[in-house]
Amino acid sequence: MRSIGRAKWLCTVVHGGMMGVRLKAQTHSFTSIGLYSNPKEDPIKLIVDLRSSSSGSVELKKKLEQSGVAASPELVVEILSRFRNDWESAFTFFLWAGKQQPHSAREYHSMISILGKMRKFDTAWALIDEMRTCAASGLDSDCSSSLVTPQTLLLMIRKYSCAHDVGKAIHTFYAYKRFAFETGMDDFHGLLSALCRYKNVPEAEHLLFCNAHVFPFNTKSFNIILNGWANIIGSPRNAERIWAEMTNRGVLHDAISYSCLISCHSKSSNLTKVLTIFRRMKKLNVEPDTKVYNALIYALGKAGHLSEATNLMKTMQEKGLAPTIVTYNSLIKTLCKAGEIDQAKHILHQMMEQRGLVPTIQTYHPFFRVVTTGDQVFELLEKMRSTGCSPNTDTYIMLIRKFCRWRQLDNVFKLWSEMSENGAGPDRSSYIVLIHGLFLNRKLEEAHKYYTEMIDKHYLPEPRTEEMLQAWFSGKQHTSKFQTTDGEVDPVDRTQPATNTKLVIYKKSPQEKDFRQQPESRKVHSKERNAYGSIYLGYVQPCFDPVESFIDIVE
Repeated sequence: MRSIGRAKWLCTVVHGGMMGVRLKAQTHSFTSIGLYSNPKEDPIKLIVDLRSSSSGSVELKKKLEQSGVAASPELVVEILSRFRNDWESAFTFFLWAGKQQPHSAREYHSMISILGKMRKFDTAWALIDEMRTCAASGLDSDCSSSLVTPQTLLLMIRKYSCAHDVGKAIHTFYAYKRFAFETGMDDFHGLLSALCRYKNVPEAEHLLFCNAHVFPFNTKSFNIILNGWANIIGSPRNAERIWAEMTNRGVLHDAISYSCLISCHSKSSNLTKVLTIFRRMKKLNVEPDTKVYNALIYALGKAGHLSEATNLMKTMQEKGLAPTIVTYNSLIKTLCKAGEIDQAKHILHQMMEQRGLVPTIQTYHPFFRVVTTGDQVFELLEKMRSTGCSPNTDTYIMLIRKFCRWRQLDNVFKLWSEMSENGAGPDRSSYIVLIHGLFLNRKLEEAHKYYTEMIDKHYLPEPRTEEMLQAWFSGKQHTSKFQTTDGEVDPVDRTQPATNTKLVIYKKSPQEKDFRQQPESRKVHSKERNAYGSIYLGYVQPCFDPVESFIDIVE
């Protein structure tokens, strides 16, 4: 596919393909945007306002073309960050900005990340194909330059892993050679880390053993799998099994190995096991690093030994190991859980004033979990922003859920508006939390309104959410049958379905389902085979190995 034809196809995907999508109607007009007459003052706010006032991508495209805004690499990255949960608007802006000047690899990666998150893999691969051409870099047609790097393919591997499409993730790893990249041990570690990060640990373990003759065993490879079982899945039994496997195969345990195992048992509140492992580590003359001490501090704090956890942090400093932000976050988290709020605030002050560390989102989340009033929430938000730390989507979700429990819906909608203005969301999880919170507060009409808005944005709802709203809607229809000619309704409350009523949920046929709500899957026509397994259309045929008796086989 030539670059001109590819550009036309990309425009068709986002502009022509979305014409049939039912989008939420907006009451704002284009001329109502106050900054339109002088876009140079604040182009970011202007573009955000343009999206808010647009009823679809076609209208947004026209407004961008008439805005007079000059696209810069910094502007593209910032807008894509703000539109990361709205792939259609992000892609429309990306195509518009690309007409002014060629995109850099960083901008392509930002857009590919958004498309991968929404499972638009075909479109993401089309951008990668465009990165390979000279048109993407603004050079002559006979040039062989390319913006594609191993990091580009690793990004796709991570997105496939997030979608639990292990076969496509492995196939992308095998595609390194087709992009003239040599696959080394670091690239293999990247594949294993991506799989484990999104809980595909059994498949990652199988790949490790299956490819031992291509990528020999080493400590780092086993540590990735060990961390997957220990901290991602949280299975002490499997973590101990991998630990024993390392011993049996002659692979040395390092400080990272011990920190993974200590962290695993600390999360399962097994302080005795944690201390036993630490003593074994000291006996074998393995010097503990910061990660080991962080895991120990968390284990002691979680078990209620707060003074010992604080003293251990002082011991770190005596041994020349400076506490990191993770160290302080672990201590603050355990102190807040124990109700020692004043002491947690003292540690936060010490971290900022004496160590000069900047708080992170994880620093403030424990404080948000223990606040008891709305005023305290907004006071903490202001303090958080004053330190240069902005709330993210997880922060807003936690606070929206909290205010829904407190039945303070005014604060719920205040945070919802603030989240949209700050570019932190809303995403699929935000909608689900809001809808459930409104439903539990018996704000059924509002819950249905946001459910419709969620569907309009092509977010797939949870089955529980669909059943909940379908049950309410069925009860609402049932109520209308009892309405009299005077407009009075039967006094029986029928806003909830009767307990003896069988709920039937309408299921759409595959032909009726919106194709944009389905993940894209690129067809692979080549039949290639190597040491990683036979790959046919993304299917992985596992190699045979004696460890198959206790690991899951990749389907």
